[in-house]
Amino acid sequence: MPPKLCALCNEARAILKRPKTGQQICRDCFFYVFETEVHNTIMEARLFKRGDRVAIGASGGKDSTVLAYVMKALNDRYDYGLELFLLSIDEGITGYRDDSLETVKRNQQQYDMPLKILSYDELYGWTMDAIVAQIGKKNNCTFCGVFRRQALDRGAAMLNVDHIVTGHNADDIAETVLMNIMRGDIARLGRCTLICTQGEDTIKRSKPFKYTYEKEIVMYAYFKKLDYFSTECIYSPDAYRGHARVFLKDLEAARPSAIIDIIHSGEAFEVKDEVKATQKIQQTCKRCGYMSSNELCKACTLLEGLERGLATAAITDRGRKKLEESATSTENMRTIPFFQMPAGQAATATAIS
Repeated sequence: MPPKLCALCNEARAILKRPKTGQQICRDCFFYVFETEVHNTIMEARLFKRGDRVAIGASGGKDSTVLAYVMKALNDRYDYGLELFLLSIDEGITGYRDDSLETVKRNQQQYDMPLKILSYDELYGWTMDAIVAQIGKKNNCTFCGVFRRQALDRGAAMLNVDHIVTGHNADDIAETVLMNIMRGDIARLGRCTLICTQGEDTIKRSKPFKYTYEKEIVMYAYFKKLDYFSTECIYSPDAYRGHARVFLKDLEAARPSAIIDIIHSGEAFEVKDEVKATQKIQQTCKRCGYMSSNELCKACTLLEGLERGLATAAITDRGRKKLEESATSTENMRTIPFFQMPAGQAATATAIS
């Protein structure tokens, strides 16, 4: 029986079946359609403009590694005119993040991109190892998620970038939709499916892999022989997201389009006016200057709890001291929010690790 030919070029031998479409295609056609779909997502959402400085959230894992590779390839191929950086957050997880950061450092050399590494200890005075030692493994992902988001914004401000891109894929977004539904948090559905959101000041945050299946990212990394770190976080097995992930995989096995269908469902949700009215107005955290819907942002609230020895979880005194040292003066740190520092002052924090 002759080998099956690629469904797209009808010339080369088909060596893989796309999880997303079921098409049997050759390796080169897979690379082409994978990259083209990401390019089309970027163009349709008008994510960037020429001259943008873009930080790629780099963890060393498959998603961020493939994102860095593809962003560089598309930037060169289609002449986006972007200046690309790698931005990594060191949560302080021994035996996991320290090893994955070595992968990021190799990616820095492989993709010829500047790299900035910012740590929880540097920002908050706490590592995730220290946090877990105090509160246990239950709910530790809540701390990490809040701290990581703020750390990315702060790192982006240090790099003076216009945009942060993350490797969140279609599976991740579908899981988030399911989690919000299971928790009854319907008001978040519209925001969690957005491809681009506004962060601090003028820094945007977007997901070029919004419609890209996780399985195809793995296949792309494998066939491209990319250098990435594949070990799972030692604290994540206890995360609530794991339940949504298992449920989603079962749905995908029965119906591969379930992932995209769930995303489209989240996009189509209309929140009633009375629900919108309960959403709080954004303001500035009185302790650290970060955006918040309360007097204290989530990070400051969690850290305040840690400092008091409570499991309910600021910039802490240790963390505040380190932040103040990175500013030109203590007075400026007290009166000017971190993301509104004058250009000259911000320039003192743009050194690349």
